[in-house]
Amino acid sequence: MKPIKILLIEDNDGDILLTKEALENKNFKSELEVAKNGSLAIEYLEKIILDKTEKLPQLILLDINLPKKNGQEVLKHIKSNDNLKHIPVIMLTTSSTEKDIRESYKNQANCYIVKPVDVNDYMNTIEEVKDFWTKTATIPIN
Repeated sequence: MKPIKILLIEDNDGDILLTKEALENKNFKSELEVAKNGSLAIEYLEKIILDKTEKLPQLILLDINLPKKNGQEVLKHIKSNDNLKHIPVIMLTTSSTEKDIRESYKNQANCYIVKPVDVNDYMNTIEEVKDFWTKTATIPIN
């Protein structure tokens, strides 16, 4: 199995660390890139499109509550860009409000997950996301 490239757009260092640990378990091969705010995420994706020196991520894990540009703004940018809109975007956030859930799906999120508070539950959730998007679903290869 070839490594899957994942972009994690997250500003919380603890969640970044937990996500990295969960993705490293069970011989899963991935390239994880991290952007700590919405503006950096958009700059990173646009740079790849312009430079064409590296491949785009095959999966994006996106928090809503981000500095500079929030997750909804980033999601809109991704899904309105012909070079990016094919990438599955999973909203991974602490927000469980109906407004955020509806807005995410309206903006074409592929999935919405509320982050579990318990560390073990969080790790299990990332494992389940990883398993679904790499074993069950078929995603485009860039």
